[in-house]
Amino acid sequence: MHPIITQQAELASLAGRLARAPAFGLDTEFLRERTYRAELCLLQIADTQGAVCVDPLALADLAPLAPVLAAGPQKVMHASRQDLEVLLPVAGAVRPLFDTQIAAALIGLPAQIGYGELVRRLLGHELDKAHTRTDWSRRPLSPEQVSYALDDVRFLLPLKDTLCTELERLGRRAWLEEELARLTEPDGSGADPEQAWTRIKGLKGLDPHRTRLARALGAWRERRAIERNRPRGWILEDGLLRDIVIRAPRTAAELAAIPDLPPGVLKHCGEELLAAIRSAELPRELPPINTRVAPDPAASTLFKKLAAVHRAVAAELALSPEVLATRRDLEQLAEGARDVPALRGWRRAVIGERLLAAL
Repeated sequence: MHPIITQQAELASLAGRLARAPAFGLDTEFLRERTYRAELCLLQIADTQGAVCVDPLALADLAPLAPVLAAGPQKVMHASRQDLEVLLPVAGAVRPLFDTQIAAALIGLPAQIGYGELVRRLLGHELDKAHTRTDWSRRPLSPEQVSYALDDVRFLLPLKDTLCTELERLGRRAWLEEELARLTEPDGSGADPEQAWTRIKGLKGLDPHRTRLARALGAWRERRAIERNRPRGWILEDGLLRDIVIRAPRTAAELAAIPDLPPGVLKHCGEELLAAIRSAELPRELPPINTRVAPDPAASTLFKKLAAVHRAVAAELALSPEVLATRRDLEQLAEGARDVPALRGWRRAVIGERLLAAL
């Protein structure tokens, strides 16, 4: 089989081979700098018989791969979240799954360890980094680019074996199964324009009126980005969206007065922006903006207690603290919330009960 598959017959043959495999390594190369939806440019696949690239830009469709991606053999990937999103149009949810980055974090390696570093630490192999910035949409791909792409999957099955052995030794295999089950559950992230505003940083402490405005503008930008298949930032940058929320302009002149607002935005989107602002039904006078919320002294004291427990448990288990709980988890617990990830699943027994006791 050729190192890069460009013919439907070859793809069908590969799909048949993979259907008989217990597991195979999987990775993708994609571009999303110019589009809202990521453009799948290459799939890399490795089983015990070798590694191959699949060229979706040369193939009529990837339908033969859909059954083996959606079910059957275990797919071994590294830091798979974005890849899973890119593969949704091909096969829907990719299952069953093994993520080597998640497994590595559960044995005590850095939570966001890269693939190359993991290969170096566990397998003693140094990967070439020459093509990290390749434009994978360009054709033809050079032999060096293909070899580099194949390296991204050649070591996934050996990594899985090594990680599984260590997880079994530590008694943490059940932790991984729980993490993987959560990873493959559809969470609707990014699907609802009405929730798009929650992903914009710097909008804490808004009054209810500006919160409605942020929701309206976030939804407007998301819908426009989807319709035109353009990145959100190409429609309107986050910083400018925040400025509009804070200033709440009501007229074209007030909108034009916002610093650094590109003339093209005003020309092509001005009326739509003003319509979105009107849809928020703002009162004539808005309260002064307060994006800095004064900390609650009692909550700050509780947070420090929780942080001390957090560090202690992480040290006992030789894990990166963020694997057990995030800073946001601790902040929410200190503020009285109880529906946080640190109190669910395996984390509840490992750290959650101790955090609750500290409260």
